[in-house]
Amino acid sequence: MKIAAGSLALLLTAATASLLHYARSLPPLDLTAATERSTVVLDREGRLLRPFLTPDGRWKLPVGTGDVDPRYLAMLKAYEDRRFDSHAGIDPLGLVRAAGQMLWNGRIVSGGSTLTMQVARLLEPREERSLAAKLRQAVRAVELERRFTKTEILDLYLTLAPFGGNLEGVRAASLAWFGKEPKRLSTAEAALLVALPQSPETRRPDRFAEAARKARDRVLARVAEAGLATAAEIAAARDEPVPTARKPFPNLAPHVAEQVVAEAPAARSHRLSLDARLQSALEALARDRSLGLSPQVSIAILAVDNETGEIRASVGGVDYFAAERAGSLDLTRALRSPGSALKPFIYALAFDNGIAHPETMLEDRPARYGLYVPENFDMTFQGMVSARKALQLSLNVPAVELLSALGPQRFLSRLRDAGVAVAMPKEGGAPGLAVGLGGLGITLQDLTRLYVGLARGGDVAPLRVRAGGEDAPSPRLVEPVAAWYVADTLLGAPPPLNAMPGRIAFKTGTSYGYRDAWAVGFDRRHTIGVWVGRADNGAVPGLVGRVVAAPILFDAFARIGLDPRPFPQPRDSIVATSAQLPPPLRHLRQDVPKTVVAMTTPSLRLAFPPEGARIDLAASAADGRPELNLKVAGGAPPYTWLVDGAPVLPPTRRREATWQPPGKGFLRISVIDGTGASESVSVRLQ
Repeated sequence: MKIAAGSLALLLTAATASLLHYARSLPPLDLTAATERSTVVLDREGRLLRPFLTPDGRWKLPVGTGDVDPRYLAMLKAYEDRRFDSHAGIDPLGLVRAAGQMLWNGRIVSGGSTLTMQVARLLEPREERSLAAKLRQAVRAVELERRFTKTEILDLYLTLAPFGGNLEGVRAASLAWFGKEPKRLSTAEAALLVALPQSPETRRPDRFAEAARKARDRVLARVAEAGLATAAEIAAARDEPVPTARKPFPNLAPHVAEQVVAEAPAARSHRLSLDARLQSALEALARDRSLGLSPQVSIAILAVDNETGEIRASVGGVDYFAAERAGSLDLTRALRSPGSALKPFIYALAFDNGIAHPETMLEDRPARYGLYVPENFDMTFQGMVSARKALQLSLNVPAVELLSALGPQRFLSRLRDAGVAVAMPKEGGAPGLAVGLGGLGITLQDLTRLYVGLARGGDVAPLRVRAGGEDAPSPRLVEPVAAWYVADTLLGAPPPLNAMPGRIAFKTGTSYGYRDAWAVGFDRRHTIGVWVGRADNGAVPGLVGRVVAAPILFDAFARIGLDPRPFPQPRDSIVATSAQLPPPLRHLRQDVPKTVVAMTTPSLRLAFPPEGARIDLAASAADGRPELNLKVAGGAPPYTWLVDGAPVLPPTRRREATWQPPGKGFLRISVIDGTGASESVSVRLQ
């Protein structure tokens, strides 16, 4: 007995020494296969927008135990490795069972592999099924158990397991076979995913549905034995059909996804500011609305969070794969003529510079500016109208009159200073008055950004598509008073048919030749821009912004949810009738003198304070009360002084005036002369 025990001990010692020597002879474990992943683009909440194939053509999405239905994990352990939580990589009882089956049948019937050994095989694939291969897997399994926790080993299995074709990992398999994330699986779905990795090619549901069903039912039988499901659940699962075709992977916001991946190709995960649910809803809206349009016509939609400037949804076109619509082009970034959609910014700058007020009376009558003769869209004239009504009705002639007083070059310079790119015709030369009615190029992104600026009180925030990140500077286009004037005016614009009035501030536009239809609107929380047209810039008869784009805009707001809060009214805004306004603001330069003296009068210029000045109020304090000297050069009296759009002194014929500011801060100081000419500067009082 002692001799036998000693011999056995010696044999075990020799075997252990040989095993340790064999383990040391193996090269370091290569974990490259575990680190390879499909690039994924996620929304702001981590929901999948679009995955990309790996360089070698596989779908291999990142996944962990926290991303998977716990019932699936319980089924996996019950079927593949009942003692997974307790063994050290090798299950001695399983090996004894496998050895007995091999001796009884004369061939390998089951390998006795643990989940850890399967991970080792997936990390170091071997075609042969031999004792040497099993020994290598066993050694590697022990190594894995020493290096990783049980959860980490499960994560490796969930990522590496094959599920047929180019599907690797349980997340890719769940999306491909069931069209959903593996977080919530039915009993039948979980059982099928447990069965497929054992023989992924011979059990592929799209090719061998019956084999897949039988394998699934064997898993269900084991699940019933383990008591993981009731008899009723098992019976229902057996009746559930096996999927016979793969479902497409998510492909939301494909244009944005491709853009961010191209910008950072080394990154494997991209978190964006988009909302997957809203993105899906607006893509569906674009598809539905396109059914009533020509097959060549596409639709682009952009939704932005006003507070942050983050893009919540970006629909670059109706169908990414539609060749007739040039679907692969991102039409939110295409240069197009905005038609009347830029008019609100003519009015905003006119209000900001003291040229006009929403109740200033304008003339809508035939007018000529050199060779340029503007006409209204309906070829009629309204006569005398307020600036508010002229903007709400989108009258061309009053807008051109305001732009003439403001100056086209000044208008474009302010847009560019706000960070907006506008493209002028190639022939060059000074910009003409036609820029106010669409005689330039702008993208839906930049146009929407301008409207975000109105919703933010004049600050034009850069649009962002990546979640988080540092806030970029927001250049100011106009002061809050002017922005509120425009927002309040646009809130009263007549809505399209079957839409409620006064819900959103919006403006439409139609480019020359019916090539582009626009509608951009905002409430307190969101701004949405809509463009409709052909990608090749072809004409589309009947393509009018109010008729085609505006209904889409209102439908988009119905999907995103309206914010009913009113726009906050700035303290210095003037709410008055035309008759109650200061005389220079009642009419727009109605009676410009035609005398020689008037024509030779120097142009109006604000001599003090200069643009961008920093003024120390303490140095000018008299009796403890600070005073600011104001001085104008040129122009014709009387002069009216305004601060942030509100009159602060009565009209005076003197070129110098003194005003007592209420405190420190940034101010916009304007002066209007007797002809209606104006000049403005921004200063800081400190």
